[in-house]
Amino acid sequence: MANNELILAVDDETHILDLLSFNLEASGYRVVTATTGEDALVVCSHERPSLVLLDIMLPGIDGMEVCRRLKSQLTTADIPIIMLTAKGDEVDKILGLELGADDYITKPFSVRELIARVKALLRRSTPQNDEEGILHVGGLTIDVGNYEAFRNGEKLSLTLKEFELLKLLVMSRGKVLTRDFLLDRIWGYEFYGETRTVDVHIRHIRQKLGDDAHYIETIRGVGYKFNDRQENRI
Repeated sequence: MANNELILAVDDETHILDLLSFNLEASGYRVVTATTGEDALVVCSHERPSLVLLDIMLPGIDGMEVCRRLKSQLTTADIPIIMLTAKGDEVDKILGLELGADDYITKPFSVRELIARVKALLRRSTPQNDEEGILHVGGLTIDVGNYEAFRNGEKLSLTLKEFELLKLLVMSRGKVLTRDFLLDRIWGYEFYGETRTVDVHIRHIRQKLGDDAHYIETIRGVGYKFNDRQENRI
């Protein structure tokens, strides 16, 4: 089924790019490739792909720096990024997530699994025409339909995963949500027990919430809940 969404594949190994291009195009996507970090940044600024498959080990500007730059700019911050690398160290995974990457897959990879992750991430990054409306908690406003969040009237620069986590916590206010539950609901597949993924994204959300970070309460050894009890006092 063709969907015509554009995917940028970045890798300095041409046979990997050929493999990705063939399988992604066979799944109905348009594909553009880059072999350096510099070229990847140029493509993102000119064509703004729907998703980036990004290798870490690149000549010149490496994948980590490309990820950092894309996630730090308002025009590209919401582009989903899947880090693709031969490195399997947990340090690399955590660093990639710290920089805002949405997913991480290690070479050699299953093409079927990669395509499934691409589809899941693109599905979650596409705004839905739902009728869930607007959520208000204190100085926070969450526009569910437009995937936007505001604090005291100022728009928060949230990545897609950060927005979805915040939305889910707010909609489940007062309820404890386990890390495994959040992984399943937000990432949509078995993330091999990498519950630190949730912790990293929660930390980013808290930083962006500033004085309102206290709403997100850590339940030690379990997960998180959005505690708005003070807002219920009249």
